[in-house]
Amino acid sequence: MAGQLRATAEDVAALAGVSAKTVSRVFNQRELVHPETAERVMRAAKRLRFRPNTLARGLRRGGGTNTVGLIVGELGNPFYYKVASGLERELAEHGYGLVVATTDDTVEGEQRVADILLSQRISALAIIPVSDDQSYLEGERQLGTPIVSIDRPASNLVADSVVLDNGAGAHDATRRLLQRGHRHIAYVCNPASIYSQAERIAGYRRAMRDHGTDPTPWERLEDDRSLAPEKLIADLLALSEPPTAIICGNNRMTIGALRTMRRNADTVTALIGFDDFDTADVLDVSVITYDPHELGRQAARVALERMTDLTGTSRQLVLPTRVIERGTGERAPHRLRPSWRNF
Repeated sequence: MAGQLRATAEDVAALAGVSAKTVSRVFNQRELVHPETAERVMRAAKRLRFRPNTLARGLRRGGGTNTVGLIVGELGNPFYYKVASGLERELAEHGYGLVVATTDDTVEGEQRVADILLSQRISALAIIPVSDDQSYLEGERQLGTPIVSIDRPASNLVADSVVLDNGAGAHDATRRLLQRGHRHIAYVCNPASIYSQAERIAGYRRAMRDHGTDPTPWERLEDDRSLAPEKLIADLLALSEPPTAIICGNNRMTIGALRTMRRNADTVTALIGFDDFDTADVLDVSVITYDPHELGRQAARVALERMTDLTGTSRQLVLPTRVIERGTGERAPHRLRPSWRNF
């Protein structure tokens, strides 16, 4: 069955007893319309379920829509949807909407969804980069579309960025474990090709070397999509000389470590995870944390400022991280090992 045709500005004008031009002014320059007339037009629009075509209006002006695009990996990761939430709330306060597109954490997906969003003439683009080359966006930036990179700087692209002080967070967590007597401290996460992980690994290594400890034997840098975190943690702790403490570089790895340690009744290995998650406080998991909503909010503010001033050099905002001690990260080096089995 065919749906009803959408009401037009002319339909609203006829019902309200005004001209189509007056309807246009109500939705674009309401301050120029008498309040009683504007109210009559809005009542007619509501009755007819009329929505102005903001895309067409923006294109007629030669500009974009009041919409910002956000490119993320996949919404199953709490980090991504919290960043999106912070971005959306800040934009809404300034009359902008948010459209989110996911890449499935692939290079091909990143470029594909970027093309789709930019074809919609968005007012600005926020991106959490996956690939190591965003030069394909440079032409769009030169045409006047502000681009803001979140969590990691864009590569081969002049763009503003909002990132975390990843190195300081990992350094602080490692230092705390060293002060409690740990020397065999493992760092487990994705390869260092990703900016945020490179910064975290550098912070871990710096703390270990400051205390005269070689970190090399305890690093496990594996893609958690190609090798299950549970398997990686189990193999690490089944070594003849296993680590007494583990720092996980993201929440997926931390959750995998918790599952494996629980399966083997391990209550002695110290554990600190980078990224907080919903049940971490219930499980007494120590974490290196930050405010992902604030990442989104700051990115929105940078984008809004850049919309009004495209001149000037790009800038980078660095937001702080901090360690929350809940129990697992405060365990002293163990003397007795649980009976370990591979995953």
